[in-house]
Amino acid sequence: MKLWMSNLLDQLGLTIDVKETTPVLSEEHATLLYMIDVYNRNLFQIEQHPVRKVRETLDNFSKELVKTDRPHDEILFRFRQWFSSYRTEESGYIQNTFEEFKGIIWDFADQLGEELHAEKQNDEKVKSSLDQLREAVESNSIEALRATSREFINMYIDSQSKKNDLRQKKIRSFRRNLTTIKKQLSEAHKAVNLDHMTGAFNRRSFEEQAKRCKTVFDISENPVSMIMFDIDFFKKINDSYGHDIGDFVLKEFVHLLHQVFSRPEDMVCRIGGEEFVVILPGFAVEHAIKKAEEALTRIRKDVLVHGELQIAFTASIGIAQLLAGESIDQWLKRADTALYASKHNGRNQLTVAQLVVVPERVA
Repeated sequence: MKLWMSNLLDQLGLTIDVKETTPVLSEEHATLLYMIDVYNRNLFQIEQHPVRKVRETLDNFSKELVKTDRPHDEILFRFRQWFSSYRTEESGYIQNTFEEFKGIIWDFADQLGEELHAEKQNDEKVKSSLDQLREAVESNSIEALRATSREFINMYIDSQSKKNDLRQKKIRSFRRNLTTIKKQLSEAHKAVNLDHMTGAFNRRSFEEQAKRCKTVFDISENPVSMIMFDIDFFKKINDSYGHDIGDFVLKEFVHLLHQVFSRPEDMVCRIGGEEFVVILPGFAVEHAIKKAEEALTRIRKDVLVHGELQIAFTASIGIAQLLAGESIDQWLKRADTALYASKHNGRNQLTVAQLVVVPERVA
């Protein structure tokens, strides 16, 4: 708990040393802080509530809860009011998005049904004309057979022409609708799986990929490693240059990571404000170290240019290879502990996690 609290305080820019002074918090308030932190890491973009603004609001509530110079009841009352309003709009946004997507599928089904109905009517007309031709054959009347056969041939040619027109229309309609549906699915995929600002995969995608990698590892023992990055003193960048520049740094950082970790199976994820994880299937720890060193070298050398500003920054890194019998939470915790060691020892460096699962410490 102390390590988690220390990471949270560092993220919030608070300077309390939890090794010496643990904030006086009830178990209920500590649990609420943890829930806010988890919620903060799994936000998605809503039109009325940009993720950055919501994250700032949640961070401010967390800071107020940590500080003991204000009544907690008053803070909790304001938090309940804000959270109730936000969740209502979040739920409405999800419902509206679902209804829009459902409407597209419904229109597609209606159009397909109309086309099938028209085709069925055409087939019934051909069947009726064919029955008349059979009756003419059975009547033994040359005149009736001549007239009926001529009508049938003309009708059949016209029917086939209409059917071809309907088929071409159906194909064009299918293509238009499928293109629309594909676009909607792609947008839904991005909204659900990608961080809206940086283009990195989000926390949800990270957890799903980690589960897949563990399943493969349990079956085949194919190695998989995790590299955790945290931009050093990122809060100072925001405070010095503003959040727009901070966002610019995050985007460029993800662009750099994508250049270094460029295999199709490499997965760059944003799991927190300035925290990122790269999952490397097929990589043992020694290979992950080489890639982390390459990334660290690139970060140290790169100077970002935004207008007249030149921005240099560093990052701290923790590396962990998945171990046999290890849970995903334990794997992530080892990487996080290694990252924290890098920050504690001066930042701008990498640390490899212990090759044993460390039991959870009780605060």
